[in-house]
Amino acid sequence: MSGSADGAKPRREGFVLGSVRGTPVILANSWFLIAAVTVLLFGPQLQAIHPALGLRAYGVAFAYALLLLVSVFIHELAHAVAAKIFGWTTHKIVLNLWGGHTEFDFSKATPGKALVVAFAGPVANFVLAGLGALLKLVLLDGGTAGPESLGMDMAILLTRIFIGANLLIGLFNILPGLPLDGGRLVESIVWKSTGSQEKGTIAAGWAGRVIVVLIVVVALGGPYVQGTTPDLTTTFIVVLLAGFLWMGASASIKGAAIRLRLPEINAGTLAVPAVSASSQCSVAQLWTLRGEYPQQPIVLFGADGRPSAVVDENALAHVPPQAAALTPATSVARALSQGAYVPNVAAGSELVSYLAQLPDTEYAVIDLDGKITGLLSQAKVVAAITGKPIH
Repeated sequence: MSGSADGAKPRREGFVLGSVRGTPVILANSWFLIAAVTVLLFGPQLQAIHPALGLRAYGVAFAYALLLLVSVFIHELAHAVAAKIFGWTTHKIVLNLWGGHTEFDFSKATPGKALVVAFAGPVANFVLAGLGALLKLVLLDGGTAGPESLGMDMAILLTRIFIGANLLIGLFNILPGLPLDGGRLVESIVWKSTGSQEKGTIAAGWAGRVIVVLIVVVALGGPYVQGTTPDLTTTFIVVLLAGFLWMGASASIKGAAIRLRLPEINAGTLAVPAVSASSQCSVAQLWTLRGEYPQQPIVLFGADGRPSAVVDENALAHVPPQAAALTPATSVARALSQGAYVPNVAAGSELVSYLAQLPDTEYAVIDLDGKITGLLSQAKVVAAITGKPIH
């Protein structure tokens, strides 16, 4: 990992600790919250189990938080390295409240490659756990008695924590449901069998929701079966974790559902039929056109023949009759920004990406000859993407 010369740089989502082959590594502000929670929760527990530590138990708890951070970083780094091997663009590695995530371009993915990239993280944690086990053996062989024994005991304790943390991270992440890495297994199986990554993602998202329910039932319901009640710390962690997993699974399902609908989004299909008029005409001429086409919106075009404005029906209706012949059409129209028109054959993600760059809420639709054929509203595009009706 290569660090920046002037240390961690502040950024809106956190601090840039450095970069790995051009991929920034960001420590999110939320990590400090989980570090504080770790110290406050585990400090007293360690102090109770190992009274000889005294206040140093809180230092060990903070060291635990740092070891978790290192373990998560190696986990995410493994994802990034595997993605780069396949030629995927890796945008950033973020270490945050929930552990971390690696953001990369998934467009070149195949079921097999997606699986390799996903499981690279847990495998890295199992390797770290193995290295930690070897280190523990060395420390146990070199055990001492006397004043130095407390330091050795702390080293062994931290090593055990490191081993446990990596086993926990690795095992937890191979559970078969998104947003966990194991969810990519479900996704890849459905993707391979149906030919649709989106259907695989939806299936893995629902599997993730099932896992959330099982975690809550087992972790919080188990103690009741045994005649006890879950302690406050366990309840807090389980609820926090379940909320994160549920939101991640839901986001995966929603995102995949949107991608499934994208191919059906077509400018010509979504647009309402429109008529056109020159921006040089008068309101009187617009009234004549409105009489011929009472329901269709009127789109004005400029001297270059390109759509330039949309007639405002309310303004058009309130022009005094005696002034209609002398009032220019542009005075009763809403101007369109430059380029706020699309071919009627435009569709899918390219159409959505283009419209997202424009400030307008409506767009002219033209045919292959450049003739204005319709008017497309932003609300209708959003409704088609989300599957929700226009209110």
